[in-house]
Amino acid sequence: MVKFSKELEAQLIPEWKEAFVNYWQLKKQIKRIKLSKIPKQSHTAEGDFGHSIFNSIHLLAKKFSYNFSGSRDDNFNIIKVRKKTRKGSDEEIYETELAQLFSEEDEVRVFFVRLDEELNKVNQFYKKQEGEFVERGETLNKQLQILHDLKQIISDRRWKSSPPSKPSNAEVFSRSPPRNSDYSESFGDSDETNSEVSQTDEAIMTTLERNGINFVNSGRRTKTKKGKPKMGIRIDVPVIASNPSGAITAITSMLWEDLVNNPTGEFIHKRKIQCAEKIIRSAFVELYRGLGLLKTYSTLNMVAFSKILKKFDKVSCQKASTNYLKEVKRSHFISSDKVVRLMDEVESIFTKHFANNDRKKAMKFLRPQQNKDSHMTTFLVGLSTGCFVSLFCVYAILAHLCGIFSPSKEPAYMKTVYPVFSVFALLSLHLFMYGCNLFMWRSTRINYNFIFEFSPSTALKHRDAFLICTTLMTTVVGAMVIHLLLRAAGFAPGQIDAIPGILLLCFIALLICPFDIFYRPTRYCFIRVIRNIVCSPFYKVLLVDFFMADQLTSQIPLLRHLETTGCHILADVFKIHNPETCHSGRLYMEITYIISFLPYFWRAMQCLRRWYDDNDVNHLANMGKYVSAMVAAGARVTYSRIDNPLWFGIVLTTSAVATTYQLYWDFVKDWGFLNPNSRNPWLRDDLVLRNKSVYYMSMGLNVVLRVTWVETVMHFKLEPVQSRLVEFLLASLEVIRRGHWNFYRLENEHLNNVGRYRAVKTVPLPFRDDSD
Repeated sequence: MVKFSKELEAQLIPEWKEAFVNYWQLKKQIKRIKLSKIPKQSHTAEGDFGHSIFNSIHLLAKKFSYNFSGSRDDNFNIIKVRKKTRKGSDEEIYETELAQLFSEEDEVRVFFVRLDEELNKVNQFYKKQEGEFVERGETLNKQLQILHDLKQIISDRRWKSSPPSKPSNAEVFSRSPPRNSDYSESFGDSDETNSEVSQTDEAIMTTLERNGINFVNSGRRTKTKKGKPKMGIRIDVPVIASNPSGAITAITSMLWEDLVNNPTGEFIHKRKIQCAEKIIRSAFVELYRGLGLLKTYSTLNMVAFSKILKKFDKVSCQKASTNYLKEVKRSHFISSDKVVRLMDEVESIFTKHFANNDRKKAMKFLRPQQNKDSHMTTFLVGLSTGCFVSLFCVYAILAHLCGIFSPSKEPAYMKTVYPVFSVFALLSLHLFMYGCNLFMWRSTRINYNFIFEFSPSTALKHRDAFLICTTLMTTVVGAMVIHLLLRAAGFAPGQIDAIPGILLLCFIALLICPFDIFYRPTRYCFIRVIRNIVCSPFYKVLLVDFFMADQLTSQIPLLRHLETTGCHILADVFKIHNPETCHSGRLYMEITYIISFLPYFWRAMQCLRRWYDDNDVNHLANMGKYVSAMVAAGARVTYSRIDNPLWFGIVLTTSAVATTYQLYWDFVKDWGFLNPNSRNPWLRDDLVLRNKSVYYMSMGLNVVLRVTWVETVMHFKLEPVQSRLVEFLLASLEVIRRGHWNFYRLENEHLNNVGRYRAVKTVPLPFRDDSD
C-alpha cells in the first residue's frame, strides 16, 4: 500500500505546492510528540518507586475522568477551535485552545499552532483563487454576451443589406498596444431603405456599449457622405491567444481578402468574429481547468488534515480529531460550493455555445484525456535500438573492407556523403537529449507541458522522443550500408551518391506530410515554431519560440552541413553549378558567414521584439549576448581562411568576451544561480534536485563545454578523416551542453511559476473597454 505522503506528493499541483498543507512538517511534529513521551516513561521507571506509582495512578485517573465524562457528555471538548477575525482586516482565522490534559505539553501546543497556521493558509489561498476564478467567469459571461449580441447585429445587417454585388460595410484596421492586434470594425447600412437604425439594433448597441464595446463612430452622431449611419466596434484579437501567427499573417490575409472580395464595400469580417469566438472558447477551457485544479486542491487538503489528525489521536491516545475535523469541514475551502456551481455553469455554457449541445464533444475540450504510456512504444524503442547497433557494426565492417577511409577514396566520400549523415546524427543526438530532458522533467514534477503550452493529449513523451531518435538513426545507418554495398558492387559514384540526398528529401516530405501519421501534431508544431523564429520581429515571442531558437544556436554545424548537402544535390543531380563551389569560393564563404550569423540574429530579433512588447531592458541586455556571439562567430570564420597573428588576437578577444557574457547569462539569468544571499551557497533558494553537488558539477561542466571553441582556433595539423571526426565531436559536445542547459533553464522557469502560483494560463480576451 502506497503511503499517503507519497500519494500526496504525486497528486498535488506543483505550482501550488507551497499553498498545500505541509503534511510532512506536521508529521515530523507528531514524531516529536511521540519521542517526548519516552523520556518521561524511562524517568518514572528509574526514579523513586512510590513516586512513580502515585504519578501513574494520578495520570490514569486523569485520563479515565476525561474519557468517562466524555462518554457521559458528548459536548465535552478536549480541544476547542475558535474562529476569530484578524485585527485590521475582515480575514477569519482559526485558533485552537487546549484542554487541561494537553496544556502542559509544549510539543502538543506547537503541533496545534502549526495546524492552525496550515488551516488558515489553505483557507486564505482557496478564497483568493476562488475569487479570481469567479471574477474570471463573470468576465467571460460578459464577453460571450457581447459576442452573441454582435452576431445578432451582423445577422440583422446581412438580412437587411443589398445583394453581395453591392457590399455595404467598410473595415478600418487599427493598431493597438504591443500585446494585442486590435481590429476596429465599422459597419453601416448601404441601402437607402435601411438608412435608419432599427429600434432593436439601438437596444443591442446600447447593451454592447454597457458591456465594454466601443462604437468608434456612433450612427446617431456620424453619417456617411450619402447620409447613412456609420458605426464601428473595436475588437481586440490578442496574437498570443488567437494564433501565434500573429500580426503579419492576420493583417495581410484579411486585407487581401477585403481587397479581392469587397474592394469598395463596408463589412464586418466574419473571420475576426470567428477568431474572437475561438479565444473565448480557449478562455473557458482554461477557466474549467483552473476550477478542476482548485477542486483537487480542496480534496487533497481535506484528506491530509484527516490523516494527520488520526496520527495525532494514535500518538496521544485521545480523540481530538473529531472536533477539529468538524471545524475543517465548516471552513471555507470545504463548505463553499462556488467552484462546483461554476464548473457546472461552464459545462452548460460550453455545451450550448461551443459544442452544439453535444455534451460528449464539450467534455473532450474541457477534460482532454492524456495518452497513457504504451508498452508497445517501449518495445519499439528497444527493437530499433538493437537494429541500429547491428547495422552500425555492419557499416563499420563494410567501411573497413571497402577501404572507404583510405587516402584515395576518402575525399570524395567525405564531401558528398559525410555532410548528410552528420545532419541526421546531430539531429538524432538532439532528439535523444530532448528525450532525456522529458524524462528528468517528468521525474522531478516540472510541468513542461504548461510551460511550453503544449496540449497534454498530443505532447511528446520521453519514450516517443527516444523512438523517433532510434528510428531515424536506424534508417540513416541502413541507407549508409546500402550505399556502401552498391559502391562495392561497382556502381559509379555519380549513380549512388544521390542516396543521401534522396533520404533527406524523404524526411522533409515526412515532416510536412498532411496525413495524421507519425506524430503529426508535433511535426506541425515544430514547423510553426520554426516559422515564428525565421520571422522573429513580426511575431509575438512565446517561451517555446525562444527556447527552440536557443537550440538552433547550438546546431550551426548541422545547418552548415545541410547547406553543403543542398549544394551537392543541385550540383550533382540538377547540374546547376560545379560541385567544387560547395567547398570553396566567394559564394561558399558568404553562405558560411550567413549561416554562422542566422541563429544568433534570429535570437537577437526575438529579444528586440520582447523588449518592444514588455519594455524590459533585460531583453536588450540579452540581445547584446547574441550580438557578441555573432561577432565572435564571424571572427572565427575569417580566421579559418586568414591565418595571421592579428586575426588570432581578434578571435581570442571576441570569443573570450562572448563566452564570459554567455556564462554569466547561463548562471545568473537562465539558471538563477550565483546568488550570494541564497540559503544554498551560490545557487538559489529553491532547488528541485536534493543533491546540491549536482548543481556545482553542472556549472563546472557548462564552463568546460562553453570553451570548446579553443580547439577550432588552434589549427592543429590533422588528417582529413581525423579533422572531420574532431569537428563532429565538438558539434556533438555542444548539443550535449544544450541538452544539459535545457533542464536547468526549465527548472528555473518552473520555480518562477511556483513562486507566483501560476498553474493556469491567462488568455487575453478579444473585447475590451477603451477606458482600460
